[in-house]
Amino acid sequence: MIQSNTNISEDQLLQRDKTSSDYYWNSYAHFSIHEQMLKDKIRTLAYKKAIIENSHLFKNKTVLDVGCGTGILAMFAAKAGAKHIYAVDCSDIIFQARQIISDNKLDKKITVIQAKVEELNLPSKVDIIISEWMGYFLVYESMLNTIIYARDHFLKPDGILLPDKANLYIAGIEDADYKAKKIDFWDNVYGFDMSCIKKIAYAEPIIDTVHSRTICTTDYLFLTLDLNTVTVTDLSFKKYFSIKVLRNDFMHALIGWFDVEFTKCNKPITLTTSPAAPYTHWKQTVFYLEDILVVHTGDEISGWLYCTPNSKNPRDMDIQIHVDFDGKHNVIHKLQSYLLR
Repeated sequence: MIQSNTNISEDQLLQRDKTSSDYYWNSYAHFSIHEQMLKDKIRTLAYKKAIIENSHLFKNKTVLDVGCGTGILAMFAAKAGAKHIYAVDCSDIIFQARQIISDNKLDKKITVIQAKVEELNLPSKVDIIISEWMGYFLVYESMLNTIIYARDHFLKPDGILLPDKANLYIAGIEDADYKAKKIDFWDNVYGFDMSCIKKIAYAEPIIDTVHSRTICTTDYLFLTLDLNTVTVTDLSFKKYFSIKVLRNDFMHALIGWFDVEFTKCNKPITLTTSPAAPYTHWKQTVFYLEDILVVHTGDEISGWLYCTPNSKNPRDMDIQIHVDFDGKHNVIHKLQSYLLR
């Protein structure tokens, strides 16, 4: 069995020197982030259902929980009958996870390890990898590259990943009121012209809850990832999209959302962040267009979306969206660039 890290006092924890490379990981050491995720019932109950109601997958199996946080998924796996679980996280939340697992008398079944998965050593390969790896817009600050590494190095040839499929969608919305608050606000700030900031505002996608009533087009599934076969190079992609207008309206933005699927379960489970579904902490991602489109029922808006990790900070995403639209009052062939950070 792998030995857990030695105990560390709270004072030692606070005094530990942090380098810039620690910043991302230790942002997840704060309990408030985990409180937000645990209180997201859509998220947490989807994982609980996938694990607890599919105990036949876990009975007497070894499990790797990547990015375990407070250990909730590892504890679900233990309750589902797993033989042993390795709960791994790089952030200092691991100290609370170890205490939580001990307090729930599951420390004999769960080995808690503070490490980067890329530097991890396990005594043998595992039967199942579980992880809540998704970020905003699926890929922003996601751990998918880490899941790919774990799959390739620690999963048995016949092992399973939960979840094992991910999808990204796009649609158009009418959003005049919110756009005025977030973008047009800079035209007149207490009587001063600050419109130079508008270009910066346009370039930063907004993570927020979008009401389904604002959607004025069909949605389009433009990316599907199979976690059994996806590679790191697949995390940079250029994908075509085509959406049809559902009503006469103005279109101010494109929005993106994702879902993940647990296809190995007896009854496949989908966790979705769609604006038509109940709220999750991932919300939706809004890309405001510099040109307001006057759209009519049946119009087609097409284009492509190019997404790649930022060269300076690979956890940020460079996104370019090209829109083609020939409407009754519009002729738009425009490329906009965004930085999701």
